[in-house]
Amino acid sequence: MVNATDIDIPIWRGAEAARAQLLSRRRPDDDELSEVERRILRRLFDDEPDFEEAVRRIIEQVRSGGDDAVVQIAEAIDGAAPDSLIVSEAEFAEARSEVSAELVAALQHAADRVRRYHEVQLAHAAKSFSAGGLGQLVRPLARVGLYVPGTAAVYPSTVLHTAIPAQVAGVPEVVIASPAVSAEAGTARVNALKLVAAEIAGVDTVYKVGGAQAIAALAFGTETIPAVDKIFGPGNRFVTAAKRRLYGVVGIDAIYGPTETMIIADDTANPELVAADLLAQAEHDNLAAPILISTSENLAHAVVEQLTTQTLDLPRREIALTALRNRGGLAFVPDLDEALAIANEYAPEHLALVVNNADQRVGDVHNAGGLFVGEASPEALGDYVAGPSHVMPTGGSARFASALNVGEFMKITTVVQVADELLDEVSADAELIAHAEQLDAHARSLERRRRDR
Repeated sequence: MVNATDIDIPIWRGAEAARAQLLSRRRPDDDELSEVERRILRRLFDDEPDFEEAVRRIIEQVRSGGDDAVVQIAEAIDGAAPDSLIVSEAEFAEARSEVSAELVAALQHAADRVRRYHEVQLAHAAKSFSAGGLGQLVRPLARVGLYVPGTAAVYPSTVLHTAIPAQVAGVPEVVIASPAVSAEAGTARVNALKLVAAEIAGVDTVYKVGGAQAIAALAFGTETIPAVDKIFGPGNRFVTAAKRRLYGVVGIDAIYGPTETMIIADDTANPELVAADLLAQAEHDNLAAPILISTSENLAHAVVEQLTTQTLDLPRREIALTALRNRGGLAFVPDLDEALAIANEYAPEHLALVVNNADQRVGDVHNAGGLFVGEASPEALGDYVAGPSHVMPTGGSARFASALNVGEFMKITTVVQVADELLDEVSADAELIAHAEQLDAHARSLERRRRDR
């Protein structure tokens, strides 16, 4: 029997041990800056400010310096200044030539499924109504900005999973900000896969800017980049900190942390598939959280054997192993009820139920960004072609937040149009409450209407 120490994944025996570890999850901001991040800050500033101060300075530089500040920051971070902040038609054409027809077809298939899902979702979303003089107007936002991360690893799927719900909601203008990497002759380019995905999704404009400076540019606007009403999408800790700081200046979808998947499995689960699903989560980055809660110790040991075997030839092996060791875990609990209780307390971004009669336990799940039911519904499918957006709440925020949906791209205006006879009926009580709150002008506003009738 292979021991878990072969891959050093933490093991927790019993529900209380699992709770003690899982519910004390660290925020990424609590981690020390890496040497790479420190090097970037030294290139940007004469001194070496702490993390929050660095983000504040970047925002202020963009707010006061506009395009020039965005370009200077990009050059300091990425080593190449974009010749234009807007991706040109020629760059889109070049991107199309670099992506295989098979991959374009796969992206189109994913886009079609994402669009169909959100069109159905729109039919069930909030609608305008009027009843008895009271109602609401539901309107799409006018302009939204999507942040699409990734230079070393790129995510065309994130383009589809953010832009398409915005379009289905009826947003007239959808723009993307995405970091550009240094190409030949010192130029900076957005990855071809992202640009092809942006074309498929019908994005209006793509801007070559990433990091906290992208969030600031979208929030305040520059000479080239117009201010948006709301910013969507995940990013690194600098992006996240900028979103948190600029909330209120601009709408913010959510504060996203490291990705996480919790799998609840019993003795009917296939250990090879459970291990594969954990590794699909673990390979995202060092901060990913792949977690298994099992009611079967035999299954758990078999999963560990599979993890050891499957990581031997995994291209992103070291990343996956780091995630398993540092933020992953394997818990033994006595029964499925206890496993579900822990999951609801942890509120994972992704929750997979790989148990007997999994569909019968869906109603027991209260807190999860996305729910994946049964062995044929792995989280990896949701990342690409299942249909719902893969942008989901992390860090326990699934207790109060939802997966990205068409409603996030809309706003509601309430409408009050009271008939004269209803005013007579209801205003006396309103006056009474206004006097109790010592807001006499409120009461007089109502009294004058009744007096003048």
